[in-house]
Amino acid sequence: MQLALPSAATLTQRLYQSLRDWIQEGKLGAGTALPSSRQLAHELGLGRNTVLGAIDRLAAEGFVETRRGAGVFVAEWRPEALTAAVSASGIAAPSLSARGRRILDFSGVLSDRYTAFAPGVPALDRFPRERWQRLLRRHRQRAPLEWHDYQHQGGVPALREALCDYLQLSRSVRCRPGQILITQGAQQGFELIARLLADAGEAAWVEEPGYGGAQSCFVAAGLDTVPLAVDEEGANVERVPRATPPPRLIYVTPSHQYPSGVTMTLPRRMALLDAARRHGAWIIEDDYDSEFRYASAPIASLQGLVDNAPVIYVGTFSKVLYPGLRLGYLVLPEALVDAFKRANARLHREGQYVAQAAVATFIAEGHFVRHVAKMRGLYRQRQAQLRRALAPAVARGLVLSAGQAGMHLVAELDSFELETELVSRGQEAGILLSPLSRYFLQPPGRPGLVLGYAGATETEIASAGRWLSDSWCQLRIRHGP
Repeated sequence: MQLALPSAATLTQRLYQSLRDWIQEGKLGAGTALPSSRQLAHELGLGRNTVLGAIDRLAAEGFVETRRGAGVFVAEWRPEALTAAVSASGIAAPSLSARGRRILDFSGVLSDRYTAFAPGVPALDRFPRERWQRLLRRHRQRAPLEWHDYQHQGGVPALREALCDYLQLSRSVRCRPGQILITQGAQQGFELIARLLADAGEAAWVEEPGYGGAQSCFVAAGLDTVPLAVDEEGANVERVPRATPPPRLIYVTPSHQYPSGVTMTLPRRMALLDAARRHGAWIIEDDYDSEFRYASAPIASLQGLVDNAPVIYVGTFSKVLYPGLRLGYLVLPEALVDAFKRANARLHREGQYVAQAAVATFIAEGHFVRHVAKMRGLYRQRQAQLRRALAPAVARGLVLSAGQAGMHLVAELDSFELETELVSRGQEAGILLSPLSRYFLQPPGRPGLVLGYAGATETEIASAGRWLSDSWCQLRIRHGP
């Protein structure tokens, strides 16, 4: 008897797989007697224990059965029944739920490599990795035994204290360390807020255009996402139609609206706070990149504007340090702290205490502030490089956003056809372009491109920028003014 032995870890596994394949393919039909273990071992040049191990595994899984005094036989096996069951169940061609499809609508385009225009990507090549690795090693060696157990204290106390001092000084946030909950990124924070403070079917007002990551969290929680119009003064609650369902949550990026880049004015902020109190809603203030402001000091937070504001402040280290760190935080009103800590411990489990302790030291020793200042200067240079590369198109009418803060610019386009064609050309050229229309909840939105510049070198920005400028000029001639 000859068996083809596929490559695997051990001889026993290889023999088991070969016999199983023969049975499943029908080459060994039900009731067929297998050769004795001695005969198989002799024919295949294997040890008898190897053969017995393979047969024992087949018997345990029900492919063969031993009949006392008669030998080993192939068990009843009906592959056609399994095939029919799989086909009938639809497993071979799975379909997503309506909610799943909506989540993917907000996911954007994923790329295997960050390009010059990928939004939200920091300068990973300029992160002080050696210093960071030393801090990680230090805290890993000193980590107390309890850090290896399940945690429920809301994060490493040293990090919460360091964050509290930093947020009070730089962002005018009103808090104490105990109000800060460390999460595994801002996305986890959005999910906790949506699940703990709103029930399925309730409304979440979200900026239009806005951040797809937050929108997907609200959809995943079963909330009804309602667009909140954004203009040059920021989100405008007074433009919400009268028949709109009252909000349970209101999501905003007031310091640097994503993706338009505008800053919410003081009258708009006061109107937003008044609307939240009137509806009994919670405001989610996403302060994702306010450290990178070029023309002035960072804008004070909405959370710290008035006493007892109904605001949950959300921050992240993904833009300031690096996305793979997966650390974010919530600043919660006192009344919500205990519930959020217990829910976070139950739903997600706390972790990364070594990394949290390293971040705390990174802040306490002044590395954080110096890194932010260095990156602010670098991103200013990279934005200037992008503007130089796009200057020929701007001279012919391309409109770019002001770029007073952040890590991206928005290029306004005249038509959706132009947007679609540029994105398609970019794919062919290996350049990822993010269409502005994808940031709108309700089509058609507004045509444009969201152009990230922070995560690419100036050489890459210059090359991609020249390509975009040339492509825009060519297509503008074709499409007309």
